[in-house]
Amino acid sequence: MGIFSRFKDIVSSNINAMLDRAEDPEKLIRLMIREMEETLVELKAACARTMAECRRLGREGEEAERQVALWDRRAELALGSGREDLAREALLERRRATEHVEALARETEECEALVARTQEDMDVLEQKLVTAREKQRLLAQRHVHARARRQAREESRRAASFDVMERFETMERRVEHMEAEADAVRVPRSGGAGGVFADLETRDAIERDLAALRQRMGRDG
Repeated sequence: MGIFSRFKDIVSSNINAMLDRAEDPEKLIRLMIREMEETLVELKAACARTMAECRRLGREGEEAERQVALWDRRAELALGSGREDLAREALLERRRATEHVEALARETEECEALVARTQEDMDVLEQKLVTAREKQRLLAQRHVHARARRQAREESRRAASFDVMERFETMERRVEHMEAEADAVRVPRSGGAGGVFADLETRDAIERDLAALRQRMGRDG
């Protein structure tokens, strides 16, 4: 692809739209910046060559103008000497030199116009490059901020998870404490002084019931 074709593609490109469509915007912007920088270097080199060509045409034009003046003097000299034949030849050479001057002037004008257009192209490309570098800076900042936000979310999730586990463990300890308190106040079914007295009372009642049974049977007998 030629330098000016690449320049046309770069200038006509919409950086924002390209970045929106890209799967990896940071990689794309790096490639775009490199392409712009390379194209700018080539534009500057082309402009330098064109300017050198303009200077060469200018020098050649000056030499052609000197030739016009020279043949004009020779025509005057020949005519003054009565040599119309030499005067005619001199005038013919002067005409040729004049035509050459005019042709060089047109080439010089086109060359200078090309230099001007190339310099305008470089200005446009440099502005595009400034925009691209600003986009690159903003993308880098967004990447840093996105990474920081993701890390903050991960830490928040971990903290929330730890908090839930801590609350669960606290509740579990409370339940265990309540169970221990319930066990501590529970009345034992047997054993201890209360249990002994209860057994004695039960045996006394049984003995009374047995005596009453014997008495009733004695009467029956």
